[in-house]
Amino acid sequence: MRTQSLRRGVIAAAAAAVLVLTGCGGAKNGGSAPTPQLSATGEKSGTLSIVTKFADPKYAPYFVSVAKAYEAANPKVKIDLQQVTDQPYKDKIRVLSAANKLPDIYFSWAGDFANKFVRAGLAADLTSVMGPDTEWGKTFTPASLKAFEYDGKNYGMPINLDGKYLAYNKTAFTKAGITSPPATFEDLLSACGKLKSAGYTPIALGNQFGWPAIHYITQLNAYNVPAEQLAKDYDPANGAFTDPGYVTALQQFKTLTETCSNPSANGLSHEAAQANLVSGKAAMQYIESLEFQVLTAKGGAPKELADNWSFMRLPAAASAPGDTKALTGAPDGFMVNAKSKQTALAVDFLKFFSSQQNASKIVKDLGWLSPVADSVNNENAFPQLVDTLKDMDQASQFAIWLDTVTHAEVASAYLSGVEGMLSGDRSPEQVMQGVQQAAAKAKKQAG
Repeated sequence: MRTQSLRRGVIAAAAAAVLVLTGCGGAKNGGSAPTPQLSATGEKSGTLSIVTKFADPKYAPYFVSVAKAYEAANPKVKIDLQQVTDQPYKDKIRVLSAANKLPDIYFSWAGDFANKFVRAGLAADLTSVMGPDTEWGKTFTPASLKAFEYDGKNYGMPINLDGKYLAYNKTAFTKAGITSPPATFEDLLSACGKLKSAGYTPIALGNQFGWPAIHYITQLNAYNVPAEQLAKDYDPANGAFTDPGYVTALQQFKTLTETCSNPSANGLSHEAAQANLVSGKAAMQYIESLEFQVLTAKGGAPKELADNWSFMRLPAAASAPGDTKALTGAPDGFMVNAKSKQTALAVDFLKFFSSQQNASKIVKDLGWLSPVADSVNNENAFPQLVDTLKDMDQASQFAIWLDTVTHAEVASAYLSGVEGMLSGDRSPEQVMQGVQQAAAKAKKQAG
């Protein structure tokens, strides 16, 4: 019960954030936001406030080091860096938005989470300095810039590249007689049977906070719903979610969990499930490329796994009608407060943050892919990370996380619905009924 209450608290906070942001007084599409000064001239000075969601001890030191390096290069600048974790960040940004006290630079996920700030007039239009045709913009991969684009304008700076993959233990595959990664969804189900017979949990799943299952649905929706229809439904003003592909996606996920994953996934954390992969009890886990480092010797994985793992995309069904080259994922990003008095200084810091030197450092220190071109190489990245970047280059588009790309009402309906489906309380059809009702509410709010 405590787990369910916490998860629903997360959903409620996200929904509350929407109400706060849409009531901040900004005109739709940010039309009433003042045109900020984006170019710093002369000696830089002042205090720059930044809030991130990277308080985890594995990540926080990197952001502290960049802030200190910028201060060292600009002695009259003081950076007020505040770092919290995911859920506290959602709560914090909601409070700051309501009080009209957003920091100069703030973290954002891609999708409707970022778009809410744009619509409320709280995100500075950065197109003139980091649009795809600008000198700075050309240093980023086009797909990463696209993720923070709204109505043809750029509002966020991507800070990493993140894709979702099935990481797998090659030793487990060999013992189960699997000679190559499954090419189709049907092949994956067959492989799960072989892995079970070999004594493994085929796919470790911990859905305590709802988002791991939603990442599966993100990918399966992209595979089973035509791309044009998917984009229309994910727009709060137009969403209907009546395409039969949505039910197919849920049915496939239900089959996958029943055939491949551990029982009681709703009561298990993602990290606990990951421990089963690292320890060799599970053969696969659907994880973000940002997590890949935990499977390496540097990340603490035992040699048996660190020397014998790889990754693959969650495969599509043979007859999938959607975009089978789409990859679930998106960059995280930073946005600049349109009402800040330090917008030029904020842009200057972001240019420093995304320099070739710091981009290479984020790859080496954190094991993250950087969106800055030519920042990943064999000297600062482990082999699987280099291969991940090559795979991302083959993707047709990022299928942005369902719980951030959609309206909060829709995300909440999906989260609770899929949780109910995993526990056996709801059918795929019932889940979609709830999503359709939520989409109708979102449409009224958007109107």
